[in-house]
Amino acid sequence: MVDELSDNSLRGRDLAGLGGLLAGSVIVGMVLGLLLDHSAGTSPAFTLVGIALGIVCGGVGFWLRVRAALRG
Repeated sequence: MVDELSDNSLRGRDLAGLGGLLAGSVIVGMVLGLLLDHSAGTSPAFTLVGIALGIVCGGVGFWLRVRAALRG
């Protein structure tokens, strides 16, 4: 008998979506930081803050989605 995936497992499309969530949040944070740096005339300050916020937001979103998927 073939073991089927349980309902609370993550499939390939779910994992691809999680990767997109992480990459997208970092890219959006970086672009917003670059725009703020350009308008404020600063160098990498807002870009670095945007990247850091993107990483944090992506990590939180990743954690929430995985937790929801595992709970069923």
